[in-house]
Amino acid sequence: EVQLVESGGGLVQAGGSLRLSCAASGFTFDDYAIGWFRQAPGKEREGVSCFSSVQGSTYYADSVKGRFTISSDNAKNTVYLQMNSLQPEDTAVYYCAAVAPAFYSARDYCGPYYYGLKFWGKGTLVTVSS
Repeated sequence: EVQLVESGGGLVQAGGSLRLSCAASGFTFDDYAIGWFRQAPGKEREGVSCFSSVQGSTYYADSVKGRFTISSDNAKNTVYLQMNSLQPEDTAVYYCAAVAPAFYSARDYCGPYYYGLKFWGKGTLVTVSS
C-alpha cells in the first residue's frame, strides 16, 4: 500500500523559509513521479513542482521558479520542497502526490496529467504572514 505523509508546514513571516517533507512508502524511488501541489481557499489546485523519472525531468511553476527547490533522499524514500523567500500568496495547503511507474514528464504531471499521480497525501498547511 502506497502512503505519502507530508510534514514541515507552519506559520512563517514573509521572506522566510520552510522545508516540506513527503515521506513515501509502498514504492521505491527508481521509476516514479512525484509532485507538490497547493490549494489556497477559493483557488484552484496548482502544480508547484514535480519530478519524473521519465527523462529525469523536473518542473517548477512560474510562480515559484527561483524560490522553491524539489529534491529527494532516495535512501529515506523522502522528497523535499525547500521554499525560500516565501510570500503571503504562497499561503495554501500543500499536497504531495506520486505514482510508480512514471509515464509522463514532470511538466505533464504538474499540469494536464495530474490525475496520473494516483496517490496523494493529506496535505500540510503553510501560512505566510505579511
